[in-house]
Amino acid sequence: MMWLIWWVITVGYWLVGGILAFIVAYLLMLTGAAFFARRTTPMRANPTTRFVIMIPAHNEERLIPDLLTNLNQLDYPRELYTVHVVADNCTDRTAAVAKAHGAIVHERFDQTLRGKGYALEWLLQQVWDRNEPHDAVVILDADSVVSTNFLRVMDARLARGERVIQAYYAVRQPEGAWSAGIRAVALIVLHYLRPLGRMVLGGSTGLKGNGMVFAADILRRHRWTASLTEDIEYHMRLILAGERAMFAPDAIVWAEMPDSLRSAQTQNERWERGRMEMIRHYVPRLLREGLRRRSFLLIDAAIEQLIPPFSVVTGLSVLVLFIALILRDPAALALASFILVGQIIYILSGLFLVRAPWPIYRSLLFTPFFIVWKLWLYVRLLLGIKPRDWIRTARNRAPRS
Repeated sequence: MMWLIWWVITVGYWLVGGILAFIVAYLLMLTGAAFFARRTTPMRANPTTRFVIMIPAHNEERLIPDLLTNLNQLDYPRELYTVHVVADNCTDRTAAVAKAHGAIVHERFDQTLRGKGYALEWLLQQVWDRNEPHDAVVILDADSVVSTNFLRVMDARLARGERVIQAYYAVRQPEGAWSAGIRAVALIVLHYLRPLGRMVLGGSTGLKGNGMVFAADILRRHRWTASLTEDIEYHMRLILAGERAMFAPDAIVWAEMPDSLRSAQTQNERWERGRMEMIRHYVPRLLREGLRRRSFLLIDAAIEQLIPPFSVVTGLSVLVLFIALILRDPAALALASFILVGQIIYILSGLFLVRAPWPIYRSLLFTPFFIVWKLWLYVRLLLGIKPRDWIRTARNRAPRS
């Protein structure tokens, strides 16, 4: 009986270890490529692109003033961009505050079709109905601010033929709570390191839901989706249609993040549930089409969806190391060492490339707590303990005086 248990442990080890080794090797491939990526955009002296900036907002009277003030101070001709806010099912003063800051405000009330995706679909139609001339559309979350060069970078990239562009989506004030620092680390590798590598290898950066820019005809030809993770699904549809999302690392959007794991729970559950739905609906098709077309872009997009959150990979890696120590097999220990060391190289490379401040490195000390929390979140999802509807994520900041 003992030999059977030992055999099951050994087979399980090499199966899980092999999968983890593939994931880590793939991430190291993207990491190596990222060091060869260009990280600045040559900008035009006289920009001409006309932008419509769309902001979905639900009860954001506290944070939206920062974004609207920020947008009024961009290094870009003011006559070449307009700002549209959809005050979606708001019960506060979001609409009045947005109007006071110069935005074109559209109020929407629909208790059946609720959520960001529906709000964006509706707002886009309002913009079209106004017949407002524009060359590109920008989508920003209401709790964000952008770098002053944001539109100039996007203008230059659109002028050279890029049609779908994702800015670098980073954490605002990551030096605060340790949970924000850990989230910053996760977004650095997910939203900066990997996209840089993909640009070198011919992949598509993906859409992150915030800081997205589209040539105007893209949104007319491919209608926006209102799914739980509308940005991921829209990206899947675009790349299957032959489009590629490009990465603009020097155009930055900083977003507010919850300052505690409890506040972040509903947001993470929504993201992970949506990602699981995308895996079921799109990954088989991406792999099939990718192999048929011999397309790295499609195969890479499928692999990206299949890679678990990094906290899950790290948690399993620690388990694999523990089993390797029990097995006392040099080959097993070598595999476990590669998996763990590879992840360290991956994380530190991302922090190095963005020139992360010291507090971000210090937040890595809390990684074990974050991993336990994230694994418990996955257990909840697998047990069916999850929110079925869109729930607004709790914000941290106090009202402005």
